Amino acid sequence: MSDLPATTGDGWAASSLDELGEGPGFRKIRQAIEVEQMGVNAIVLPGRYQTGFHWHDEQEEVYFVHQGSIFFEFGDGSEISVGAGGVVRVDAQTRRRIRNEQSEEAVVVVFGAKGGYVGRDGRMAEEAADGGGAPGARAGGPLAD
Repeated sequence: MSDLPATTGDGWAASSLDELGEGPGFRKIRQAIEVEQMGVNAIVLPGRYQTGFHWHDEQEEVYFVHQGSIFFEFGDGSEISVGAGGVVRVDAQTRRRIRNEQSEEAVVVVFGAKGGYVGRDGRMAEEAADGGGAPGARAGGPLAD
């Protein structure tokens, strides 16, 4: 069990980036909420800062820019600028680094995994063998006033 701040229940855990640290640096999301099937961290990048190049042996990564704007630079010399809400996928062995050219902090959430896509295995509560999920469960839709 993690000693990082999280709220947990039967089969779930939740935290926030603010609970996982202050100032620039890594936020260890995977450890805090006990993710077992992929890596997931956040990086709070200070203004006017860049990381060093890195790559992986096996782990593909997806970067989600949560706040600010990030430049991604790749080993072949190509670059792309991605603003808040943008996503970038990078093959394991592709060299990459990120930089924040703005004066404000930027936040990027990084997901890493290997082994392939599981497929669409989600199920709606109405499909469950026992006839549903939680008491009062219903199909999605607008909330009542």
